[in-house]
Amino acid sequence: MVIEKPKVLLICDTATSFIVKAVKDGISAAGFDCETAKFSMPVLSVVDKPEYIFLYIDETLDVNQEEIVYIRDFCVEDEKKLFLVGYRQDIDEVKKVFPDEVIGGEFERPIDASTIGDELNKVIEKSQSAESKKHILVVDDSGTMLRTIRDWLSKKYKVSIVNSAANAISFLATNHPDLILLDYEMPVCSGPQMLKMIRSEIRTKKMPVIFLTAKGDRESVESVLDLKPDGYLLKSMSSDKLIAAIDSFFETQKARKL
Repeated sequence: MVIEKPKVLLICDTATSFIVKAVKDGISAAGFDCETAKFSMPVLSVVDKPEYIFLYIDETLDVNQEEIVYIRDFCVEDEKKLFLVGYRQDIDEVKKVFPDEVIGGEFERPIDASTIGDELNKVIEKSQSAESKKHILVVDDSGTMLRTIRDWLSKKYKVSIVNSAANAISFLATNHPDLILLDYEMPVCSGPQMLKMIRSEIRTKKMPVIFLTAKGDRESVESVLDLKPDGYLLKSMSSDKLIAAIDSFFETQKARKL
């Protein structure tokens, strides 16, 4: 049986430079299948993008280039890990464009190619550990609420956040979280309206959904009973109570499967 090597994409302006060659050799020596792609939109828009991306930064790179924005967007949307290679000043400038969770590692010039494999393997081990965690999608139009809940839950769970029902539906097209925490009251498309869409699709109809609500009145609860939400949590709950409620939900779910 042939074991396929994990793939790495090295994005650079020139694949023939000494430093780029050293980086590629370091990646390959660690057992990875490394391909290069030119830093240009015509190439980046069609090239296959594996889980691990290296970006070689030279003095001509501008953080406002459309290529940088494109790399940022596909790393965020597809949960890719990005490794930056370059001088410290240039790395720090590029990092301002990317969310912290996207950055897998940094290699400052002058580069010790022998450290590249170890760094990659550390990221893979961390990623595999995260995959064992339950995945929770939080949907809320409030950025403050999204960040707060993510901070509370991220130590125990893998947490993804989106700020609208439309973005949530797009996310669910390619992801299958173990639980959705859904804001009851959102503009354009409310929580109950989104839950109705979730229950109407074969792929998502059985996904557990718990409402996040600022009010716990009986009328609101009864109005969506036919959509079979898996519960209601008040936004005013403390972090300890919210975590305990999520823990209890997964424990109950596990017991039902036994």
